[in-house]
Amino acid sequence: MGEKIKLLDLPLSCTYSLLALINSQAESFTLFCMSKFGFAVSSCRSHFYLPVLCFIMSDLEAPLRPKRKKIWVDYFVQFRWIIVIFVVLPISFTLYFLTYLGDVRSECKSFKKRQEEHDENVKKVVKRLKERNPQKDGLVCTARKPWIAVGMRNVDYKRARHYEIDLSSFRNILDIDKERMIARVEPLVNMGQISRVTVPMNLSLAVVAELDDLTVGGLINGYGIEGSSHIYGLFSDTVVAYEIVLADGRLVRATKDNEYSDLYYAIPWSQGTLGLLVAAEIKLIPIKEYMKLTYKPVVGNLKELAQAYVDSLAPRDGDQDDSDKVPDFVETMIYSPTEAVCMTGKYASKEEAKKKGNKINSVGWWFKPWFYQHAETALKRGEFVEYIPTREYYHRHTRCLYWEGKLILPFADQCWFRYLLGWLMPPKVSLLKATQGEAIRNYYHEMHVIQDMLVPLYKVGDALEWVHREMELYPLWLCPHRLFKLPVKTMVYPEPGFELQHRQGDTHYAQMYTDVGVYYSPGPVLRGEEFDGAGAVRKMEDWLIENHGFQPQYAVSELSEKNFWRMFDAGLYEQCRKKYGAVGTFMSVYYKSKKGRKTEKEVQEAEKEILETPDAEADNPGDY
Repeated sequence: MGEKIKLLDLPLSCTYSLLALINSQAESFTLFCMSKFGFAVSSCRSHFYLPVLCFIMSDLEAPLRPKRKKIWVDYFVQFRWIIVIFVVLPISFTLYFLTYLGDVRSECKSFKKRQEEHDENVKKVVKRLKERNPQKDGLVCTARKPWIAVGMRNVDYKRARHYEIDLSSFRNILDIDKERMIARVEPLVNMGQISRVTVPMNLSLAVVAELDDLTVGGLINGYGIEGSSHIYGLFSDTVVAYEIVLADGRLVRATKDNEYSDLYYAIPWSQGTLGLLVAAEIKLIPIKEYMKLTYKPVVGNLKELAQAYVDSLAPRDGDQDDSDKVPDFVETMIYSPTEAVCMTGKYASKEEAKKKGNKINSVGWWFKPWFYQHAETALKRGEFVEYIPTREYYHRHTRCLYWEGKLILPFADQCWFRYLLGWLMPPKVSLLKATQGEAIRNYYHEMHVIQDMLVPLYKVGDALEWVHREMELYPLWLCPHRLFKLPVKTMVYPEPGFELQHRQGDTHYAQMYTDVGVYYSPGPVLRGEEFDGAGAVRKMEDWLIENHGFQPQYAVSELSEKNFWRMFDAGLYEQCRKKYGAVGTFMSVYYKSKKGRKTEKEVQEAEKEILETPDAEADNPGDY
């Protein structure tokens, strides 16, 4: 039963030989279809069977699984939409509105006034940090409630004894410097807030993560990407300076060329375990009012879909820095093992968008079809072009949370719901987490996948085949990003010697990677079959380690400590932990990301082991 048959990659001649065989054995083929799929296929000309074969091929690539017995949690999840509609959505809308009013109130203040408030709040943080007694108090973490985080991993580290520091006031945009093209913001400023301020100025962050609720602090300390990352890199690559409160209460400003340059390079992916981020200076770019978006349908096997995606962002002549050849925005959605839509965007002026014959699509209206479903229409319509207001394009996936909204509210994409209640969407992820108990949370960890696989561009086809084989999950999201070759080796880094390979998408200073976004219930779960979610994630993590890939730590991780540091590089991170006194004050990044409950004893023993490790044993971060 575990044998796997792979037909999609057969040569065309072999495919037609199979068709001829099927045509000659129509009765047997019909019985096979009836027994496996519940439908019969009549005998007819062989070219009729090609789409049938494509359908069967995807199924035969994965091993068959036994049916799973339903338990009470299944029924609770099935009817959870009742709680979402009558509790989560109204509260979410109220919170969104109150947050909006708070943002408007903040924007009415002068930059000088905001800076004065910021300075006072920093003094409170420093005072609180200095009051901590290392002998009596637990490790430092923020006072934010565990369920408020947008990420999917359990925030179990807060269940151990800890010393809370309140950063909830750090939610102001401190300055928009049009001369330096820098936005100086506090860590709780979210993407919706800053795009609402900058876009009317025809300015934007170089990388604007799609979901409104994602905060600057989370995107810096964790991971952030967008369709422009094939040019600018990850969100943290666009940060010019960090303002950090260290373990001893010092406030420092870290840049790539000052005395804290090691800290500057160590902060991304550190999950706030080196110090407390209180402000960041982030690169701004000039933009135009509209995004000219081209939807291009692609049909083929997974390797062919991957190559079409690569071609959409990377010129085959290797001229990756030519703005005429490389689009401003890129993303691809894989809808099945044989179908995808590649989208490429270029900024366009208001005058161009409103020219006669051009179509403007304001995707941000609550009654509009969900973006991923709108893009899917290209598979029937063929290639088409439209103009989308820039800010609405940035946040195109917010209303339906990519396609997770379909699982949360199965009918929310229907026309009647969108017109009547679509204005309440989306539910806040934090409230969805707050309204699920331990049993529901464990159910989602086993029966649902929210993971990102960061893989080298040339391995995207292999990654797609792996996901199909192990999870059978669609749609999939593909978004490219540069992984820069830096002066020091950071937690995530490109493959050694990549610049000598001259692969499509790479340059001498950066290797092109891709985020394969895996968000939905796997095929076996949808079919009512057994599925080992934790086992699938462990296999994914092993595959990433073997292929020089990375797993963002907002997601549930099954990594052991040994494998965690096989995936990520510890050299610079541990050096900065010791140099800036984070050991014994802040929890290490592995224990903060580790699945399950963290006991105080477990964390203290791990911290003691780090302190006792000689500096010479750590990898030299300069060895790159």
